[in-house]
Amino acid sequence: MRTLITNARCISPDFDLTGASVLVDGRNIAGVFRSEEEKPAADTVFDAAGKMLMPGFIDVHCHGNSGFDFSDADQDGMNEMCLAKLKEGVTSWLPTTLTLPEDELAAALKTAGVYSASGIKGAKVPGIHLEGPYINVKQIGAQNPDYVRLPDIEEVKRLNSIYKVLKVSYAVEVEGGAEFARELRTMGITPSCVHSEATYARFEAAMSCGLRNISHFCNQVSGLHHREIGIVGAGLLHDDVFIELICDKLHICPDMIKLVFKLKRSDRIMLITDSMRAAGMPDGEYDLGGMDVVVRGGCARLKTNNALAGSTLALCDALKNVYEITAMSLSELVKASSFNQAQSLGLDRLGRIEPGFIADLVVLNDDFTPAAVFVDGEQRLG
Repeated sequence: MRTLITNARCISPDFDLTGASVLVDGRNIAGVFRSEEEKPAADTVFDAAGKMLMPGFIDVHCHGNSGFDFSDADQDGMNEMCLAKLKEGVTSWLPTTLTLPEDELAAALKTAGVYSASGIKGAKVPGIHLEGPYINVKQIGAQNPDYVRLPDIEEVKRLNSIYKVLKVSYAVEVEGGAEFARELRTMGITPSCVHSEATYARFEAAMSCGLRNISHFCNQVSGLHHREIGIVGAGLLHDDVFIELICDKLHICPDMIKLVFKLKRSDRIMLITDSMRAAGMPDGEYDLGGMDVVVRGGCARLKTNNALAGSTLALCDALKNVYEITAMSLSELVKASSFNQAQSLGLDRLGRIEPGFIADLVVLNDDFTPAAVFVDGEQRLG
């Protein structure tokens, strides 16, 4: 099946073409054509009507939406979340766990396997993101301190045997934390620092073992100080470190978003949602890992200590926020919505609109809401 997407503002890392056309052959992109070039024949034609066409978004840090949480281990919920991600323009995502007992984590991972084998036409799940349980209780945030434990590569191996683990976020300063990064890398898993009070020196030690990622940058990690630059300073200092940003203007204020994009290379920033079950839902009372959460004005906070408890953000809105705040070109910002994520995880042929890349694509209205989504060349929304 050959599909020709015509009359698109085609935006991919480093180019922005008006009136362009993209030929999709099966699940791959076969060609990109400027407005003045002759268009090839196709079985079907999709008229983008001048709308933005971008690589499908990749959300590497998302706990839930639509009233469900991945850690619920609810199969119907898992299926619904994957369908709901399409409405954000997300074509691939990493369902993200919480700090919980191993049996509960295992049960959640099983739902990912069932979904991927089901043929349900939602967003793809190339793997899982374990956030915790190997974190620092002094930076607990909205995680459950009762289940915090030391890094355990054997536990990761057991979970990985259920469904592919692509990323593990943990506190690098805990016992065995630096070497844990090396062990994860050996398994083909991306290690990332989170919920940590590590000094810059401890972060460097983990870097020497292969760590190159920081999860929800600025949130629940050691801050920048002129006598100890901590993890925030490390993320800004090292050009080869990927950082995740929750750009809902709550977790990080607009001025900080502007500062990060000014100081950090755009090809090392990854937009994430870190969304919890209230995403796409009305304000009210919810829970996160068994802890009570109140959502007001779209802001989710724990009842106990008012700590931010994930977000209700959609990834398309994260991109819109950054575009409005920074005024950067979309051909630069689009790197942060998919290509960088793919690079950080070692996922090939994702995140660019170029021949040979997989045809995971999103068509966006002027307000950044998705009008259509293609996954593996198949239209699944719009």
